[in-house]
Amino acid sequence: MAVSKTHRKKHHSYISVPSQIINSITQSSLDSLLISPKKKHSSSSKLRLSHLKNPKIFTFLIFILVFLWVLKMWFNFDPIIPFVQNPCAQSQENASISTGFVRSQMNVDEKFEFWKQPDGLGYRPCLDVSESYRTESVQIVKDKTKYLLVVVSGGMNQQRNQIVDAVVIARILGAVLVVPILQVNVIWGDESEFSDIFDLDNFKNVLANDIRIVSSLPSTHVMTRPVEEKRTPLHVSPQWIRSRYLKRLRRDGVLLLRGLDSRLSKDLPSDLQKLRCKVAFHALRFAPHIYELGNKISERMRSKGPYLSLHLRMEKDVWVRTGCLPGLSPDYDKMINKERESRPELLTSRSNLTYHERKLAGLCPLNALEVVRLLKALGAPKSTRIYWAGGIPFGGKEALLPLTKEFPHFYNKEDLALPNELEPFANKASIMAAIDYIVSEKSDVFMASHGGNMGHAIQGHRAYAGHKKTIIPNKRQMLLYFMDSSLQESDFNKIIRDLHRDSLGQPELRTTKVGRDVTKYPIPECMCNNTMTDSSVL
Repeated sequence: MAVSKTHRKKHHSYISVPSQIINSITQSSLDSLLISPKKKHSSSSKLRLSHLKNPKIFTFLIFILVFLWVLKMWFNFDPIIPFVQNPCAQSQENASISTGFVRSQMNVDEKFEFWKQPDGLGYRPCLDVSESYRTESVQIVKDKTKYLLVVVSGGMNQQRNQIVDAVVIARILGAVLVVPILQVNVIWGDESEFSDIFDLDNFKNVLANDIRIVSSLPSTHVMTRPVEEKRTPLHVSPQWIRSRYLKRLRRDGVLLLRGLDSRLSKDLPSDLQKLRCKVAFHALRFAPHIYELGNKISERMRSKGPYLSLHLRMEKDVWVRTGCLPGLSPDYDKMINKERESRPELLTSRSNLTYHERKLAGLCPLNALEVVRLLKALGAPKSTRIYWAGGIPFGGKEALLPLTKEFPHFYNKEDLALPNELEPFANKASIMAAIDYIVSEKSDVFMASHGGNMGHAIQGHRAYAGHKKTIIPNKRQMLLYFMDSSLQESDFNKIIRDLHRDSLGQPELRTTKVGRDVTKYPIPECMCNNTMTDSSVL
């Protein structure tokens, strides 16, 4: 209905329009066309009103509406969707667009879900020691009669674990710790010293109230022939250490220990467990030049958003030592089997198990294809930026193809470093490992394809830093589903997510299983929340 005014008298004119058109027009559209706007004093309002009063313009608008209605009736036309070649298929396309929107929304939710951090339940570092520990410390840091020398071996992370236990053993014996000697690595030929990798001043300062640390033996003890112990059993208690070493140490003044890997029990009194955490998470800070470079590489990864760090254990010696096969091709598998047969002493996994049995027992590293399937099932989007840590994989780039195809944003430190940044560390495997450690610890999500010292150390460090998301592959249970080709992808993904629901870095008590390392599971000795007895934060 059109409304016109002539002075005080109103005249009504009516135009016949099909009801279908009226139904296809929204109420707001009708209002805008048929109801005169409120009177305004602006000239633009008067101009718009005069246009509506023009019969030619009004007739043209009605013609357009009729034309659109005819198109809608004949071709199921939607003015906001472009024309298609096959108008009859438009309804199917509409359904597809609707489904695509839902899927797109689901993808957005999944991307967000992958980066979502676990609930840390309010846990924070708590390293307050007992009154008796503080009282004993006064005498221990003053004593200059007993000295402990230690030689640590293996890779950087293995050496790190031994240094942690060396500090604790020095505390148990009340001895002065001489800065640990890093044994030259026979595999990589790395001759780095303690101060090349770690911040020595920080190491001494952080532990100043726990033990006395010196860089070398004093002149009074230089000529002393140290008592060397080569056969320390595994997982010994503080009582065993005192009964075995203390009397000889008091007599000779210097004790030399080698190969401390796993020699000290994982279940120690609370004060000594706190000392372990203090060494691992505070005292053993990397040297400034290493930390600075690692931090730069981390920032380059984060410059375009969150990133995932993968510690890939796919080197040749890993396949040989674990008794597993890389699965790249029969030729590669033969090479690993031949190496293992020629050097059976390298096999560290259970020698009575076949490769297939080891695989199902969760004793083998994940290969690149298995890592891809796990990450996709857990919702990692294709755009995920991945930093991969570790040595050169057996098989080179071919071994990484499944990963690089599925996740094209795939980098390591060599890809991210500027020219000449890594050159000073070319033959320093321990420093290269330290850089990987820093970038991995700072990542938004971390996952190791196999266990090992670095994976365990970073898992504990991320827990101590606030339980940052750490994917712990449930290899023993998930690999059966990896081998089931009858599973639909959606069913496979649901099963894998359910298996890992509680394996994403959530707080976990060390004491739920015997023999757990406190530097991997820092609760309850090194972290507390409001539900626990209050303790001061370091």
